[in-house]
Amino acid sequence: MAFGITREELVEWKLSVQNEKIAFLTHYWIDERFPGCKTVTKVGCGNLSILIEWGKQYGLKEEWIDHKEGYPHFDLFGKYEYDILKNEGLLDQLKRFQ
Repeated sequence: MAFGITREELVEWKLSVQNEKIAFLTHYWIDERFPGCKTVTKVGCGNLSILIEWGKQYGLKEEWIDHKEGYPHFDLFGKYEYDILKNEGLLDQLKRFQ
């Protein structure tokens, strides 16, 4: 479950994914499998080829794509999350949760 975002932000992310754009959505998410991480950034795109190619530049593997609910996406945590958001000029998404 996503916490700390608005319904409008979620709808906008879903629409961007459906429209085959690379879309970023950061929200609070606590999971005991990822100690020390309190956020996740979902990077999605409805076109798997585009998403796979985008992920390659960051060393993300195709098998890491989550296909739940028709919105294929990578889940970014920790250093991956920080480094990729920084490179994409989107650290503001992460800073709002610090």
